[in-house]
Order: sequence, then structure tokens, then C-alpha cells
Amino acid sequence: MRLVVATRSAHKMAEIRQILADVPGLELLDLDQAGVTPSPAEDDLEPYDTFEENARSKAEYFHRLTGLPTVADDSGLEVDALGGEPGVRSKRFAPDEGLEGEARDAANNRYVLRLLRDVPPEKRTARYACVACLVAEGEEPGVFRGEAAGVVVAEPRGSGGFGYDPHVLDPELGCTYAEMAADEKNRRSHRGEAFRQLREALLTAPRSS
Repeated sequence: MRLVVATRSAHKMAEIRQILADVPGLELLDLDQAGVTPSPAEDDLEPYDTFEENARSKAEYFHRLTGLPTVADDSGLEVDALGGEPGVRSKRFAPDEGLEGEARDAANNRYVLRLLRDVPPEKRTARYACVACLVAEGEEPGVFRGEAAGVVVAEPRGSGGFGYDPHVLDPELGCTYAEMAADEKNRRSHRGEAFRQLREALLTAPRSS
């Protein structure tokens, strides 16, 4: 089975490849490998207020372009003291314009910490959420949701992960998601949980190419 993973994030693709590595006969294609060149239209694929709607929007769009089974995810950080923000706006939460990659991540983290400056550490509870949506011809979309608890910490810790990971502490382990080894993060993260559910669906589904 050839499966398109609708992301242009090398970090995210690496995590998904590891999680789905033991699915027999599965060939994962990122968007470049699937022959999908970047388009301005991609910037408008996440207009919705829920992770579920945004994930389905992306999966359906790239499925139409490729004709192949396609999985897309939408994920983000929900901070209780911020009323669940940044949520679906996590990727572009900071008001800074024109930033991408690590510079955008750094701006987002600074902005979250600025908003939390008067919130005591014990009230900086949060969770990561991820929804993956699988779209294939002639089938109902599959929706898989994962969550992972966290606490936002002021000082960055760790050099792994990406996004908010250096500032989100796993309260059970006592380390940030950026301090975890890759296999440990996949076991505990929101994306790991969502894509393990997808993995089980793939293992039990009838095979088609």
C-alpha cells in the first residue's frame, strides 16, 4: 500500500515513519515524493476551528491531487490558562509576520510565555492534541485522536523535538518533550497516540494498492 503523508515538515515525517515502520508492505510518501509541488492554496487548508475539520480538509485536498490514500494531521498545544489557545492556531500563533521554520517556532514560544507571564507555574497546565485523518477512495474517512498532558515551563529544556517541545514538560516523566529520545517521545506524544491508532487500522484493513 502506498500512503501519502500530507506534510512538508521533515520533523513530523520522521516521527510518522518511525511509528508506522512495522506495517507490512506500507510505502510512505511525503508530498515531494508524491509529486505535489508547493502551492499557495495549501495556506488555506486549515480554516476551521477544530483539529478534526482541518485534518480532513488537508487529507481530502491531497487525496484529490494524488489519487492515493492520504493521511493528514492537525495538531497543537492547548493551554488551560489561555482558554485552550493556541489550539488550531499553534503553528502561527505569534503575531510576527514572515517567519518560518525554527524562527517561527521560537516566536510562538516567546508569545505563549509572554501571555503566561502572570500565571503561576502550577497553573500552566496544558495538553498536546493531534488528529489524523485517513482518506481513501470509496471509504469513509478514518479519524484518530491522541492527547498528551503537559505543563508549560519558562526555560527551554532539551535539543530534540520541534515546535513547543522545549517548553512543554511531561508531568509524569519530569522532562520536556524535547528532552525525550525519539522512541520515548513517540510512545508518549499526542502524535504517537493518534498514529498508533492509524497503525492498528492499517494492520486490520483489507489491502489495496
